[in-house]
Amino acid sequence: MSVTLKDFYADWCGPCKTQDPILDELAEEWENVEFEKVDVDEEQDVANEYQVRSLPTLIIENEDGVVERFVGVTQAEDIEAAFEAAGA
Repeated sequence: MSVTLKDFYADWCGPCKTQDPILDELAEEWENVEFEKVDVDEEQDVANEYQVRSLPTLIIENEDGVVERFVGVTQAEDIEAAFEAAGA
């Protein structure tokens, strides 16, 4: 099953910078998950579509739709649990 993590961020967002190394490490470990970075300042339409109101927001989805949504800095083990729930 195809699993995607959408990372909604902004360059001015301090917590987003804290989230980045966690996601970088996960991207190396989870090669079967597609990681997408969405700059909310550049892609407001996508942020609105996913109803992103706070940063960082991580959305994990598969073919069936959104499996998990995390708001704020999220630890690797919580993201990995969502990957497993999504079928990664």
